[in-house]
Amino acid sequence: MSALIFDVDGTLAETEELHREAFNAAFVDSGLDWTWDRPRYKALLAVSGGKERLHHFLDRDGIVLPDAQERVARLHALKTAIYADRVAEGRLVLKPGVEALIDAAEAAGIRLAVATTTTRANVDALLGSAGIDPQRFETMVCGDAVARKKPAPDVYLAVLRALDLPASACLAFEDSWNGLTAAKEAGLRCVVTPALYTADEDFAAADLVVPDLADTQRFLSLVKGG
Repeated sequence: MSALIFDVDGTLAETEELHREAFNAAFVDSGLDWTWDRPRYKALLAVSGGKERLHHFLDRDGIVLPDAQERVARLHALKTAIYADRVAEGRLVLKPGVEALIDAAEAAGIRLAVATTTTRANVDALLGSAGIDPQRFETMVCGDAVARKKPAPDVYLAVLRALDLPASACLAFEDSWNGLTAAKEAGLRCVVTPALYTADEDFAAADLVVPDLADTQRFLSLVKGG
């Protein structure tokens, strides 16, 4: 095992509630009377990717939006900016064990990568607020770089190509059924740490399900085949 591949939202940090708040703030700033409460947002999370989620919302609720592609793109860009501002205010912290695992993996010569459906701007905002240099991750593939988002395996396959490693040489970390399915479809072993909006999902396919990543040595032993 040569590399750890991390999802971001819900895996590195409990981000989805702040994403929901940012969507709602973007709706208000755009003069829209939409509100995504927690139950609605949980349902919408079945669709990976913010822009895709917005389009699904429009289709599901029968909302006709003139110039929908352009409007959704602008709305999502506004939401991303609001999210980044709130992250910069210190609204998020890394989940237990994440930073220690990153440090320990680097010290052991294990390569680091990110495979996520969120935007690079969101990843940089989160890591920057936590004091982690994004350059510590050798490879970072985000949602806009692939044709299909999770649960399709595209983002993980792209990471494996960039690392020039087989799936058997890597360990993925996820928080959702979508992410777990994507990782397994790419042939990866996967550790799941459920998040606020995913705790009741089916993780039977996971190699390990744990509440957090605090037991750093346990995950390093997995990488080393222990």
